[in-house]
Amino acid sequence: MSGPSSPLIENYLKEAGFWHTTTIDRGWKLDSKLISALIERWRPEMHAFHLPCGECTITLEDVQLQLGLPMDGAALTGSVQFADWEAICYDLLGAIPDNIYRGRIEMGWLRDTFPEPRNDSTELERIRYAQAYILKMIGGYLMPNLSRNLVHLRWLLKLFDFRAGGELSWGSAVLATLYWRMWNHPASYVRIPIALEYIRLLLDQQLEAQTIILDEFFQNLNIWHVNVPLVNYAIIEMHQTDRVLQQFGFRQPIPEEPEVLDDQHRIDLRQTNMNWLLFWSEYIEIWENRYDHISNREPIIILELACTPDYMPWFRIHGKPYLLSEEQVRQQIRVERER
Repeated sequence: MSGPSSPLIENYLKEAGFWHTTTIDRGWKLDSKLISALIERWRPEMHAFHLPCGECTITLEDVQLQLGLPMDGAALTGSVQFADWEAICYDLLGAIPDNIYRGRIEMGWLRDTFPEPRNDSTELERIRYAQAYILKMIGGYLMPNLSRNLVHLRWLLKLFDFRAGGELSWGSAVLATLYWRMWNHPASYVRIPIALEYIRLLLDQQLEAQTIILDEFFQNLNIWHVNVPLVNYAIIEMHQTDRVLQQFGFRQPIPEEPEVLDDQHRIDLRQTNMNWLLFWSEYIEIWENRYDHISNREPIIILELACTPDYMPWFRIHGKPYLLSEEQVRQQIRVERER
């Protein structure tokens, strides 16, 4: 993970739309048990967690408010056909690593090759350092590969011009990658830790969704509410806000059936000769017209009417609001009282 950015590249990071991300305090602690409890409730075909009060998910709003990445821009896509990665690397970074794996370079090479610039560094050196710094952010935690030690040079093509790069929807690309990683994520455990059992119980007893985001942060509501495909080169994932309208303060009706993307999930960047702009043109067109795809929004007046009358009966049949049986709940409550 990249350390704090140098003030010498602040303007470049702001132009590219990554400045806010670099200012986030990365001293956070991940609660693996809480994450495991949520993963158990993940429904990949719907991109949603199932709780007793209905569905909730990670949305474009969450990505923008948490990471500060550009959202309302062009989809990250294009062609990497016949790309000469060595030439691209040399032209933009001024150096070529010993190994390039199908357009991917080692994160360690970036760290070793691009130390923080000195005050007497040239503008070109600062630009190259900024490009390398953003690549490290992308490969380190924004859109890492499974090994976390490689990053694809296709992102470098989007950073040739920082200002043009800042007009891209990096936030939707990050969310598409997250959805894709969580597709078919195994949620089975040989032995459930005690803390995880307790979190399960708390989630099963949760009755109503609660507002998380403060009103003052609501600036561009429409981009967060679009019900559209998210595009990131080979990745296509649906942003299904019609399933989680309560998160935005709107009444939740029965949502539309989720679009099945089984065939799309079999496609990845190993198909190196694809022009993804053409291959996914149907989905990209929907993204470009994203404001035509916003669900009807009826504000919640009182909490008791947060859902339409038919939603919860439907959800109890078609969803999975509870992981524990009634007997398991009673047993777990007894155990907690005895502690």
